[in-house]
Amino acid sequence: MTDQPHNLPAQTQFEAPSSAPHPFMLAGTTIAPGTCETVAIAVSNTATGIPANLYVRAMHGSRPGPAIFVSAAVHGDEIIGTAVVQRLLAKLDPTTLAGTVLFMPVVNIFGFMSHSRYLPDRRDLNRSFPGSTKGSLAGQLAHKFLREVICHCALGIDIHSAAVHRYNLPQIRIEPNKPDLRELAMVFGAHAVIESPLRPGSLRDIAREAGVDMLLMEAGEALRFDELSIRSGVNGVLNVMAHLKMIKPHPEASQVVIPARSTRSMWVRAPRGGVCSLQKKSGDAVNKGDVIGRVADIFGYDPLDVRAPIDGIIIGHAVLPVVNQGDALVHIAEVMRFGDVEERVDQITEQLLSDRLLDEDELI
Repeated sequence: MTDQPHNLPAQTQFEAPSSAPHPFMLAGTTIAPGTCETVAIAVSNTATGIPANLYVRAMHGSRPGPAIFVSAAVHGDEIIGTAVVQRLLAKLDPTTLAGTVLFMPVVNIFGFMSHSRYLPDRRDLNRSFPGSTKGSLAGQLAHKFLREVICHCALGIDIHSAAVHRYNLPQIRIEPNKPDLRELAMVFGAHAVIESPLRPGSLRDIAREAGVDMLLMEAGEALRFDELSIRSGVNGVLNVMAHLKMIKPHPEASQVVIPARSTRSMWVRAPRGGVCSLQKKSGDAVNKGDVIGRVADIFGYDPLDVRAPIDGIIIGHAVLPVVNQGDALVHIAEVMRFGDVEERVDQITEQLLSDRLLDEDELI
C-alpha cells in the first residue's frame, strides 16, 4: 500500500506543500517523485504460454497530491480510452505534477488482442469484481486490478464506448445522490452527466465498497477512434486534475458550458425487423411523440414510425441499419434543463473541436 490519501479531501487541502512526496510503491516497484515507470502486473499466460500482464504507466509527481487512476479497455473492444491515455501521457509532465496518476491504456489485454468485449473464458470483466486469486481468468484479472490499482487510489476515471454497432455521445455516468461526485462530473465537461445505479460486480460497484470515487466515461463506438470522443476524454481528465490541483488550469481554457444532466433514461426499440432509417442521432433533442426514425421491410414497404417516448436528448444510437424486432435504436436521457440542451451540446462540441490546447503537444 502507498502513503497516498485514500479518500479525496476537500479541494482546499490540495494546496501542495513545498516538501517533496515520498516514493510511490506499486506492485513491488518503487517510483521516485517526478518520474514515470511502466509496471507489468502479472496476471496469467496466453494459450501459447506468453505472459499476459496488466500494464500500468505510473506517473508520480514531484509534489504531494491525490492518487487517481485512468483505465481503458475494460471491455477489450472499447478502445477509445486507449487513445485518450496515449494523448494524456504525451501532455503530462511528472516534474510539475502534484500527486500520482496510474494510467492503464488496456485493462483487458485478452479481449483487446482478439477485438472482443470479453475474456477468453467468455466472461465480462466489468461483472467479475471483486474476483479472487483462484477464480476464473476474469475473476483473477479483476482481483489484481482491485488489489494492485484501485485500492491505492482516491478516484478512478474508467473510459468505455458503446457496444459494437452503436455510438455514444460523450457522457459521464456517476452514482446517484453524490453531490461531490456530481461536481467532478460537471467539471469533466462531457456533453452529458447521467446519474445511474451501480451494477453488482462492476468496477464502479467494487470501487464504492473500497471507498474510491468513480467517474465512468462513455463515448464513441467499439473498435473505432473518433476525434470528438478522444478530445472529450483528454479535456475531461485534464479538467478534473486541474480541479484537484494536480496540474495548473490552462490559461486559455474554454468557457464552461453546463452539460445536460439526467437521472432517467430509456432505450427505444425497433417495432419490427427490417431496415431502419434514423432521422435523429446522438446530441439531438427530441420531444415526446417526435418521429426518430422508421423501420421498413427489405423492399422499403410497410414502414413503421419510431417515436420518442419522452422529452430529452439522444445520448446513444445504433449505427447498423439492419435490425431485428426489439433491437435498441436510440437511447434518450430525460434532461433537467430541456429548453436549450441541444444548443449547449453543440457548444461543447464546437469548443472541443476548436480547442488549441488539444491540438498542441505542449507539456502541462
